[in-house]
Amino acid sequence: MKSYRIRKDDIVKIIAGKDKGKEGKVLKILRKKDRVLVENANKVKRHMRPNPYAQQPGGIIEKEMPLHVSNVMLICPLCHKPTRVGYTYVEAEGKQKKVRVCKECKEVMD
Repeated sequence: MKSYRIRKDDIVKIIAGKDKGKEGKVLKILRKKDRVLVENANKVKRHMRPNPYAQQPGGIIEKEMPLHVSNVMLICPLCHKPTRVGYTYVEAEGKQKKVRVCKECKEVMD
């Protein structure tokens, strides 16, 4: 299983594609396809047929599509800048714990 520097509920900035510059929260990570689903980004329109069994009306709906993980950059919650992510180990309850660190301000993000 792959490990990403971006996790669910992180705030990210889109750095490539049609929504370049937008910011949003990560809703879902699709590890098998190396993609992330970002809130209010990469929206497309889909024509849906009504489904009376699921009480789903038909029509044109807008939904988010996944972006490649390389096209988003994590925003540090402390310095509020898009940043790369590093790792370090901190002592917690007598054990070493691996935590994410902002490369800009050198503060722990977890």
